Amino acid sequence: MILKRIVIIHMNVDHRRNGGEPMSVLEMWNPATAKKMGELKEAKKEDVEQAMAEAREAFTSWKEMPLAERLRFIKRLREEIVEQAPELAKKIAQDTGKVELEALMSDILPTVSTLKYYEKKAASILKTKQVPTPVTLIGRRSRVEYRPMGVVAVISPWNYPFMLSVIPVVSAMIAGNAVLFKPSEISPLTGQVIEELFSSLSLPKGVFRVLHGGKETGHHLVDAGPDKIFFTGSAATGRKIMAAAAEKLIPVDLELGGKDPMVVFADADLDRAVNGALWGAFTNAGQTCMAVERVYVESSVYDSFVQKVKEKTDQLRVGQPDDADIGSMTSPQQMEIVESHLKDATEKGARILCGGKRLNGETLHFEPTVLVDVDHSMKIMRDETFGPVLPIMPFSSEEEAVQLANETPYGLNASVWSKDREKAGRVAARINSGNVCVNDVMIGIANPHLPYGGNKDSGIGRYHGPEGLLTFVHPTSVLTHPGKKRRELNWFPYHPDQFKALRSLLHLLYGRRPLQGLKGLPKLTKEFFRSE
Repeated sequence: MILKRIVIIHMNVDHRRNGGEPMSVLEMWNPATAKKMGELKEAKKEDVEQAMAEAREAFTSWKEMPLAERLRFIKRLREEIVEQAPELAKKIAQDTGKVELEALMSDILPTVSTLKYYEKKAASILKTKQVPTPVTLIGRRSRVEYRPMGVVAVISPWNYPFMLSVIPVVSAMIAGNAVLFKPSEISPLTGQVIEELFSSLSLPKGVFRVLHGGKETGHHLVDAGPDKIFFTGSAATGRKIMAAAAEKLIPVDLELGGKDPMVVFADADLDRAVNGALWGAFTNAGQTCMAVERVYVESSVYDSFVQKVKEKTDQLRVGQPDDADIGSMTSPQQMEIVESHLKDATEKGARILCGGKRLNGETLHFEPTVLVDVDHSMKIMRDETFGPVLPIMPFSSEEEAVQLANETPYGLNASVWSKDREKAGRVAARINSGNVCVNDVMIGIANPHLPYGGNKDSGIGRYHGPEGLLTFVHPTSVLTHPGKKRRELNWFPYHPDQFKALRSLLHLLYGRRPLQGLKGLPKLTKEFFRSE
């Protein structure tokens, strides 16, 4: 009964406006306690259209605002987040079921770190850059300008609803865009928290707007024709958004799922690797796109590794956000996927060493689970599980390890564990992944200098680092001429000697026998001056 009820709370409930028109709301529930926390009005089509009109009007002045002034808003936002960090962490934990330490460590800390990075680096990243002009275009000057796109739609997920919302929103705004932001309907409280934070900045009207709602609101937002869509979520939804955007040729960035491999060689520090595997698999109850979803261990140390993993997993505390290592899952639908993956695996011969079931029927807590005797015929080794499950499989050679790691449609993150740096680097270079860690796990996303994004079904585009601003601008090439000549050599009318002269210039500048080009230069020079 409780699972059905929790599913319903994330669906729209009809109420009545003053005029009798149906109005839908999002109900906010704590998945770790099953307690209701409030309601939010869902944005309808007319709300989205009005927000788009206001954003387009605001964009014209926001893009002209000096970057230093835009960054002052971001500085105030960062400082406000830091001041409110404990309260924010508590609300994020209530919204998602994760422990408060994880909310502080993995949602808030990387966010303020990235904001600080852009405060320091945005001016140099977005600065107009002079570039060389070839001698064939003598007299001209060339530069690249970075111009904002317009109105950016940011659609964010529920697993890290603060970090995966604020960073792309702020990146787009720094670049000079107005932003329409749709938080996940599964974590609406965090969306409300973000709305309140931005409201405290007194931004110009229309520059930033939150549109609460579910799939219909998302459809309306895409239909409204933003100038760029930044989506973080599942590959299935990403495909739908990309297809809809293609109808209007709207550029998209897609940060999607993963089935991230961890490759452990016999010469690795096993204790460190075991601890890394546990955190990588179970932090945020495994609901992390960069989570360790598959572990491959060299055969000679496989048994020892598995034993250590089981012993340490048994010691993990699962419970309420203030006194546990692992909180609850966030989405009941996701719990059903976890259970179906485990059922498929055990029916095909896998063994559950520990965990494997929800703790009770009242909340969304699920035991951290270790699985062995797995193979790639099982969904749990192919499809994104997105839950607290750690399947472990042996390998016998470096070649096999690389093959197994790459045997997936995803390519978001991977980790390689070995004391042999040369070998670890060699293997890491052969794994098709947008992000790779050596003797560490997932932590690359915490470095704001590094670009973040996936290959294959894990997404399109990058953000964080310089790419995080450049993805929200149009690089525009500008070539200028003093404008004092009436005509150029390449303009009409053509002269009979131009072909021979230009052929000589090709030899001089780009050929194997440059001296041959000197033969035709007098004619080319003569023709050049004749064109004045």
